[in-house]
Amino acid sequence: MTKTFFKYVIPSMLAFALSGIYAIVDGFFVGNSVGDQGLATINLVYPLVALIQAAGTGVGMAGAIHFAIAEGGKRINERNRYFWITCGLLIAVSLLLTLVYLPLNKTLLHLLGMQGQLEIYGLQYMRVITAGILFQVLGVGLVPLIRNIGKSLQAMAAMIAGFLTNIVLDYLLVWILPYGLPGAAAATVLGQAVTVLWCAAVLFPVRKTLKAQWDKGWEYQTTRILKLTPSPLGLTFVPNVTLILINWSAMQFGGDPAVSAYAVISYVCCVMLLLLQGVSDGTQPLFSQYYGEQKPDKVRRVRRLAFQFGLAIALASVLLLYGLRYEAAVLFGASEEIVAMVGESLPIFILGFVFVAISRIAISYFYATEKNKYAYLLIYGEPLILAALLLILPQRCGIAGTWAAVPVSQLAVAVLSLGLLKKVQRKEEKILIEQCREQTVERSC
Repeated sequence: MTKTFFKYVIPSMLAFALSGIYAIVDGFFVGNSVGDQGLATINLVYPLVALIQAAGTGVGMAGAIHFAIAEGGKRINERNRYFWITCGLLIAVSLLLTLVYLPLNKTLLHLLGMQGQLEIYGLQYMRVITAGILFQVLGVGLVPLIRNIGKSLQAMAAMIAGFLTNIVLDYLLVWILPYGLPGAAAATVLGQAVTVLWCAAVLFPVRKTLKAQWDKGWEYQTTRILKLTPSPLGLTFVPNVTLILINWSAMQFGGDPAVSAYAVISYVCCVMLLLLQGVSDGTQPLFSQYYGEQKPDKVRRVRRLAFQFGLAIALASVLLLYGLRYEAAVLFGASEEIVAMVGESLPIFILGFVFVAISRIAISYFYATEKNKYAYLLIYGEPLILAALLLILPQRCGIAGTWAAVPVSQLAVAVLSLGLLKKVQRKEEKILIEQCREQTVERSC
C-alpha cells in the first residue's frame, strides 16, 4: 500500500508544484524587468488566470474520479465514456470562457481594483491569456485523466515539459526581447500548449482501449461529471478568492506596499500549498478505485498515509520558509521596504500550512468518494469565514489583522474537516463490521 501510495502521490506533488511555479516564473521575470508595478499586476490579475485553470481542473478531475470509480467496479464501457465526455466538456468550457473573457476583460480588471498603469499592464497581459484559453483548460484538464489511467509519471512529464518551455520563453520574451507582460503571458500560454501536445502523445497509443459504445446513459454520466465539478474547481480556485479578499484588505489598510508584499508572500506560499494539494489529489485515484471496489479498509489506510505524509510536508515547509523569510522577496527584485515587510509578515501565513494539510486531504477524500455535500461545505465555507474575519480583525489590528485572518480561517476549516471525518468514520466502521459478519457466516457454512 505504501509503495502504491507514493507511486501516485510523488508525481502529483511535483505536477502541482510546477503549476504553481508557472506563476512564480512570471513574477520573477516581470518583477526583475518591469519592477514593483509589474509584480503587483501579475498578482492582481492572477485570479482571472486561475479561474481558467480551475475550470479545466474541475472538469478534468470530476471526469477522472468517475473514470476511476467505474474502473474499480469493472464497468469498462462506462469508464471509457467518462473519458470522452470529459474531453468534450473541456473543449466546451474553454470556448465558453473565451466568449466571456473577450468582451469583459476591462470590466473584470476594474472589479479587481486595477486602475491607471496597473490597468494598462493588466489588459496587455489578459489579451494574450484570453487568446490561449483552450490550451490552458486542456493542459490542466487532461493531466488528471492521464494520472487515473495509471500513467502518473507521464502526467508529471507533461507538466515538466510545459514548465521548462515557460521558463525558456519567459527569458526570451521578457528579458531578451522587450515584450514585458504580454511576453510573460505568451510564455504561459505556449507552455500549456506543450503540455497539451505531450498529453495527446501519451493518449494516442492507448486510444483503442478507450473505445466506447454510445447507447443510453451518456446524458446521466455527463450530469454526474457536472455535479462533481464544483468540488475540485472550488478547491483549486478558493486560494485565489483568498488572494482577492486579502488584496482588497491590504490595499485599504496598507496601501500599495502591502499589496506588493502580499504578492511575494502569495508566490512563496503558493508552491508549498500546491505540494499539499498534490498529496491530496495524488490520493484521489486510490480513494476512488477502492471506493468503487467497495473496500473501505483500503480507503482508510490510504487516508491515514495521506494525513501522515501531508503533515510531514507541512511542517517541513514551515521550517524552510521561516528560515528564508527575508531572502524570499529578494528573488523577485523587490525593494528594501517590501523585503522587510515580507520578512515580518511571512511567519503569520506559514502557520496555516498544517491546517491546510488536514483540510485539503479531507476534501479530496470527500469528493473522491462521492460525499459532495461535505466537500462543498469545506471548500466554499473557507472564503466565507475569511471574509467575515476581514470585517473584524483589520479594524482592530490594522494590516496585521489582515494577515492573521488567513491562518485563523484555515484553522476553522481544519477543525470542521476533522468533525466531518469523525462522522464518516463511524459509518465506515459499521460497514466493516457487517463485512466481517458476512465473512464469518461464509466460513461457518
